[in-house]
Amino acid sequence: MAGNTLKDAFVDEVRDMYNAEKQLLKALPRMAKAATSDELRAALESHLEETQGQVARLEKVFELLDEKPRGKHCAGMAGIIEEGSDLLQEDFEGAVMDACIIAAGQRAEHYEMAAYGTSIAWAEALGLTEVARLLTETLEEEKAADVKLSAMAEAGINDAATADDSDDEMDEDDDDTDQPATTAPARVGALARSAKRRAKG
Repeated sequence: MAGNTLKDAFVDEVRDMYNAEKQLLKALPRMAKAATSDELRAALESHLEETQGQVARLEKVFELLDEKPRGKHCAGMAGIIEEGSDLLQEDFEGAVMDACIIAAGQRAEHYEMAAYGTSIAWAEALGLTEVARLLTETLEEEKAADVKLSAMAEAGINDAATADDSDDEMDEDDDDTDQPATTAPARVGALARSAKRRAKG
């Protein structure tokens, strides 16, 4: 039965994060396989290894809390992963698919950064110094992964993903219909530009 103290809420949050990391262990290989950029694929595979370490770190946290390593279904991460899975089923190709994978990856990273940030604050308030240190180590890895994804997007993937937009617009001008056409690459190009603005912000 759930308690009503900050310590109870903290343990509940750790269980939520534990499940979130376990979900990512299954999702990251699918994202890496779908990536067309070698650099992006390598980054996702590297983060998969980091995530395995983060799971082990959370198990150490459970040990310090004298709790069994048990997860609680993380609906937030499940929703983010479901969105990412839906994108992988689309017919996007090349840099467009890579831009979508980066956007999905950064959603997951930002969710984790928020969760770990809150958990660190709670651990410090509870006087759990070693627990806070372990969680901070993971938070720094999540921040670094997010920065790496932003760098790859800004270094060329976003530009490559929007390169076809002008060609699509020219094709639309040649169309005899008066109805405006919105192509999938154009929609994703807008998403990529929006993601790039958020990353810079």
